Amino acid sequence: MISLKQFKYFVEIVEAGSYSRAAEKLYIAQSALSRQIKELEDELQTQLLTRDSRHIELTPAGQLFFERSKRILDDIDHTVVQARQVGLGAQGLIRLQHSSSVILTPALTGALSRLLAEFPGVTLEISMAPSEDQTMDIEEGRADIGLIRMPTLRKYPHIQVRELATERLVVAVSQHSPLAALDNIELADLHDEAFISIPHKSRGGLSYLVANLCLDQGFFPKQARVLSRKSSQLSLIEANLGIAIVPECMRLMAPAGVRFIPLSGGGLLTKVGLASRRQAEPLVSAFADALVRELHPAS
Repeated sequence: MISLKQFKYFVEIVEAGSYSRAAEKLYIAQSALSRQIKELEDELQTQLLTRDSRHIELTPAGQLFFERSKRILDDIDHTVVQARQVGLGAQGLIRLQHSSSVILTPALTGALSRLLAEFPGVTLEISMAPSEDQTMDIEEGRADIGLIRMPTLRKYPHIQVRELATERLVVAVSQHSPLAALDNIELADLHDEAFISIPHKSRGGLSYLVANLCLDQGFFPKQARVLSRKSSQLSLIEANLGIAIVPECMRLMAPAGVRFIPLSGGGLLTKVGLASRRQAEPLVSAFADALVRELHPAS
């Protein structure tokens, strides 16, 4: 039988890059560490590491085992935290992720505050991740709920996405840009402007949506010389290094030197969705359903 200790030892060796450094960190003899890995490889009937006097390398089987071992140990750590919460009288920890373009507005934080009052045993762990990564993290058990910018490209069999809110899109420009003097602008008139954010080849989200809206007008966003994701691109826009089409909520976190120009017609919209597992733990399902009701009462 493979022991939890062997999982930990193997991961420590790979991350340390050598048996000697791992042995020092684990406070065990190097010979004992080598013996544990040899017993692990014997149990698996395959070699995980190749080694010489200076360094180690993962075999293909070792790479797979390392990635899965990290996930197993993370899951165990999560379980320990949840058990500790229950022991302290709480019901559980819910890991909530949000996209950098789904900012924590007063409306959102107000909804979370009301839900925490409704669920007194819940502790929220909030972190930021791209929309595509969120759905993968939820599918693979590293997160529970995601606030994503729709659409996402990769589909997972156990993930559902429910619409939460719709926002207007606006053009973010530097106060020094000639565009800053306009009251509104046609999307087609941006064909010569440099965009700070363009789509990643394997991601959906806001940049993907904007690119498709531009394509409908006969052009693809021209790439600026400096690219950035939502959380930092406003500072680059302030420096007049490019423009971006963003949700109107980004006004709340914009530097003083950024101006927001409405798009003519006002009909270009972006949607925020809530991602969760179709058959999540009861506490997670109840919290996700309540959050949908708070932010999208008509659903």
